[in-house]
Amino acid sequence: MTALLVEGVERIAVLRANALGDLLLALPAMEALRRAYPSAKITLLGREWHARFLRNRPGPVDEVVALPAISGVTADGSEAPGEIYDDLRARRFDVAVQMHGGGRNSNPFIRRLGAALTAGLCTPDAERLDRWVPYIHYQHETLRYLEVAGLLGAGTCDVEPRVAVIREDWAELNQTLGRLPRGLVAIHPGAGDPRRRWPPERFAEVADRLGRPVVVTGTEAERDVVEQTLAAMKRPARAVIDELSLGGLTALYAACDLLVSNDTGPRHLAAATGTPTVGVYWCGNLINWGPLSRRLHRPLISWTTRCPTCGRDGTSPGIEDCGHRSASWVGDVIVDDVLDQAQDLLR
Repeated sequence: MTALLVEGVERIAVLRANALGDLLLALPAMEALRRAYPSAKITLLGREWHARFLRNRPGPVDEVVALPAISGVTADGSEAPGEIYDDLRARRFDVAVQMHGGGRNSNPFIRRLGAALTAGLCTPDAERLDRWVPYIHYQHETLRYLEVAGLLGAGTCDVEPRVAVIREDWAELNQTLGRLPRGLVAIHPGAGDPRRRWPPERFAEVADRLGRPVVVTGTEAERDVVEQTLAAMKRPARAVIDELSLGGLTALYAACDLLVSNDTGPRHLAAATGTPTVGVYWCGNLINWGPLSRRLHRPLISWTTRCPTCGRDGTSPGIEDCGHRSASWVGDVIVDDVLDQAQDLLR
């Protein structure tokens, strides 16, 4: 692998401009780049929230350049304004790395940065980079981007993401929530895609039967499912809905003994702080997004393969979405199985 190392690299750009879980699962690959190129400056081409979250936080990223809305790269937008390319080319990147996806839209963006070498992923219809590996849908995201780092001679033995909790995170948590009870368990019943949501009454039953102090987290968009979980519980619990920044939420999860969650960014965040997690996963998503280790992280798997509403197959990556997004695809996961794994981790 050392034969793939590039000499004289001082500046590396990494494109990863998407959501929380996307960032976290790419961190091991960025850490591998940091170890392979210890004197290089690593610039994350991301979004504004990346800059806020990563500021002053130890890790492989030296700086974040927040990209504007660019169609197919950061959002549904328009063609990137010419000045963003001028600014990025002025940074004179030695290597530009595409850790963003299949490359149909992102590879042309990467190639316009003027780096001496480009590397990343390619679907069959994507523009080729100087060094590339094929993008195959069913591959774990962390391993996918470690393969990209490997194109540049970077290897690693760390496969689970890690995030440092910094002083500002603890200060915000203490100021907002005050003293937390010992033995706290977090429940996160939301997910961006409703099909990935386990029924809230089952989260409530797990929380009640654990007999621990409980905090139920969620975003404003997930308020309904948080409130449904609280209403179904027989024991009191504290809701935390958008009261904390991402840094404060990092500290909250680090302070918990366990998180029970759907397949969503907060599960990745809690795991990255070292907190044990129990996650409810649809089988297809487990391949790409599930935890890679089992000592601290236990996925419960739904084997539903067809839409509960219309019966259309959901396992083929290229199949047209049937549009039925309100029905849960993880409803066959039972409470006792989740509870068994949670209690095992709490021992």
